[in-house]
Amino acid sequence: MGFQGYPKITLSYHGKTINHATEVLVEFVLEEGADVQTERFSSKIDARDDETIQSALVKMIERTDSKTVSQIEGVSVVA
Repeated sequence: MGFQGYPKITLSYHGKTINHATEVLVEFVLEEGADVQTERFSSKIDARDDETIQSALVKMIERTDSKTVSQIEGVSVVA
């Protein structure tokens, strides 16, 4: 759907391999030109399957009334 306006949330998953996301990075921008606010969630299981993390993400999206929510495809490998 693309950009629908602000506030905007971007989700990206990170891990040691492309098959296991150990954390999710949430980037929040309130309005154009505003500083990016970040929050990280970590998990021992795959963060994409972690019900606690996924519930928190849904609540953040709802609470901030985000107009645009995007997710970076796949898992970024970090050393």
